[in-house]
Amino acid sequence: MSIHNPMAFTFGILGNIISFMVFLAPVPTFIRIVKKKSTEDFQSLPYLVALFSSMLWLYYALLQKDTILLVTINSFGCVIETAYIAIYVVYATRESREELNFEMQVSTTKLLISVNMGLLSLILLLTHFLVDGSVRVKVLGWLCVVVSVCVFAAPLNILKQVVRTKSVEFMPFTLSFFLTLSAVMWFAYGLFLKDLCVALPNVLGFILGLIQMLLYGIYRKAQKVNEKSKPSAENLRSIIILSALGSSEIHPVDAEPDVNGGVEEHDQTEESKEDEKNMEASHDKLQSNECAV
Repeated sequence: MSIHNPMAFTFGILGNIISFMVFLAPVPTFIRIVKKKSTEDFQSLPYLVALFSSMLWLYYALLQKDTILLVTINSFGCVIETAYIAIYVVYATRESREELNFEMQVSTTKLLISVNMGLLSLILLLTHFLVDGSVRVKVLGWLCVVVSVCVFAAPLNILKQVVRTKSVEFMPFTLSFFLTLSAVMWFAYGLFLKDLCVALPNVLGFILGLIQMLLYGIYRKAQKVNEKSKPSAENLRSIIILSALGSSEIHPVDAEPDVNGGVEEHDQTEESKEDEKNMEASHDKLQSNECAV
């Protein structure tokens, strides 16, 4: 391929390098999970989706010719996403004494079995026995396009958060930039290979990436959002950024409700009311003594 299509090879190598870094972006999240021995409020869904996407793209690439660079990046994606999910399940299991974390662990296992094993196996069997040759490749290619387009629904939530809060506090520019750059590389790779299924979803990725960076330029000088306009901690823990070829990242935000602060404020309020009652009682007693005199 490097001889017959050097441009595709060049963009494929660049796409591999950038996507490799994007796949490694969640590493700090899992270092945090391992250190705290807790999955906290982090969600497993983006990693399950990323694994499914990588496995589907890998199967598609294996049926194609001269797509070794698609094979390499999605093989790495399958390995790294499997490692992420394994770590998540292990530490969710350790927290099984807590009902919420136990439900998260069970939910992750069910999704892993039903989607990443069941649905993928069904797709492989149907495409293998019901369609042949080039038709099979086309069917798989358009399935990959559909999955990739669905994956791009996640950044739309981030854009909504940025516009609503007028703050880019929850949208990391660096990750948005590299995902946009990755979309450009894989679009060019698909274009030079004349593979519409690779090129098409990355057009959407490039457009969404540009919108993210444009919003960052507009709201980057805005002050941090006030407490009333901040999204809930549950929503912030679930902010997800995904690329067309399956790489994903959760941007963790420590935005847990200040429960202790609320308790302290409540205690202070109760104490103030008690002091007021005592002062009123003392004042009434003093007046009674004066009247008695």
